[in-house]
Amino acid sequence: MDDRKALVRKGYDALSRRYDDTYGADRKYAPWLASLTSALPPAATVVDLGCGSGVPVARALTAAGHRVTGVDFSAEQVRRARALVPAATFVREDLTAVSFEHGSVDAVVAFYSIIHVPLDEQPALLGRVATWLRPGGLFAATMGHTAWTGTEDDWLGGGVPMWWSHADAATNRAWLAGAGVEVEHEEFVPEGDGGAVLFVARRPT
Repeated sequence: MDDRKALVRKGYDALSRRYDDTYGADRKYAPWLASLTSALPPAATVVDLGCGSGVPVARALTAAGHRVTGVDFSAEQVRRARALVPAATFVREDLTAVSFEHGSVDAVVAFYSIIHVPLDEQPALLGRVATWLRPGGLFAATMGHTAWTGTEDDWLGGGVPMWWSHADAATNRAWLAGAGVEVEHEEFVPEGDGGAVLFVARRPT
């Protein structure tokens, strides 16, 4: 495995519970999930890329009656997700390697996961995601607001490093357009001295 990806995987293996505790897994994303749920057809098929422990995304969407497949390459995250959200399906796989049938998915969600994918692999990932969506299908993802690639040596105070890589908002917007989805909503999400951008896009009908 790419050393950068291995660093990310090991970080989440080590600090899965600390990550959920730090960011309030039971409470985060509530407005985003409410909006997404209201936009989905009944019993929608949803892929959660970088699903983590399954909380809150897979848990909320399965509770709403949707069929969720979570993807994460951290063994600990997948183990916890299977225990916490038994109604969903979880696959241990690299986001850039997993595959779904063309036009088989109503929505793809990727909250704070694409920012851990090497920058040179992100456009191709977005292109593949677009092919999975049915016409009219939704893609909701947090991506970079400003361009940055780097490592934090003591992530969450847990004694392990973490690595990120993200482009700026304009580049992400262009990549989404190039992938063949149309951005319907764009929202800056502040965090510390910076923040991310929530993009909600749709595959044209």
